[in-house]
Amino acid sequence: MRIGVFDSGLGGLTVLRAVREVLPGAEYIYLGDTARTPYGSKSRSTVVRYAKECAGFLWKFEIDLLIVACNTASSLALEELRQISPCPVMGTIEPAVRACLTKASAGPVGVIGTSATISSCVYQRRLRDINPTWQVVAKACPLFVPLVEEGLFDGEIAERIIEYYLQPLKERGLAAIILACTHYPLLAAGISAFLGPQVEIIDCAQAIAGEVASLPAVKGKNSQGGSPSLKYFVTDEPGKFNYLAGVLLEGCRVDAIKVESL
Repeated sequence: MRIGVFDSGLGGLTVLRAVREVLPGAEYIYLGDTARTPYGSKSRSTVVRYAKECAGFLWKFEIDLLIVACNTASSLALEELRQISPCPVMGTIEPAVRACLTKASAGPVGVIGTSATISSCVYQRRLRDINPTWQVVAKACPLFVPLVEEGLFDGEIAERIIEYYLQPLKERGLAAIILACTHYPLLAAGISAFLGPQVEIIDCAQAIAGEVASLPAVKGKNSQGGSPSLKYFVTDEPGKFNYLAGVLLEGCRVDAIKVESL
């Protein structure tokens, strides 16, 4: 079983880590488009083009499953990728929405993500489709991705930016909040501390991992056998990525290869 995963940068590693916990025997190829991060401030046409280029790179490895570990790309490019993909494609949105359905039956639901994800309204529509009575409060938090890419997962700077963005949501008395960007779980501890323990945190990385093992494409493969391996690729110099990825993956050695062009 060979699984390709791509994100605009570091955040997709939260998905990779979660999926590896449920499918430790698979082979993984991870691509971080670090030269062009963040995607969340880009136009729809640009994000679609970037997503197709990233997917095209991973398809060359004859992968059995493509995971789009980027909410912006999932919001804007998922259906186009599915139309041209030689393998099944899994995004972040549906698993997170289904997880929210099981964890937050009443009360307002918050959604935080990049500017592109929030302005696409895809989460807002999907949530209201399955529960029209839900109050959905959406908020773009564009500074969260640069925080994570700089390794500022906690501390005073992170706390102040979390408060700046989330104070209006806190005042709404949320029942749950969807972290609609795979970078955001790295700030989950600070987000939870600010909002309080009564607010369910919906992590799309965990939601994906909870569903990926049940996919027909996975069930049909011997995902627990063979020789598991992991390859990392980035589109910019790999030094900072290697360091932060090693921290995120709890000391695992990361030697990403720079891709000159996609």
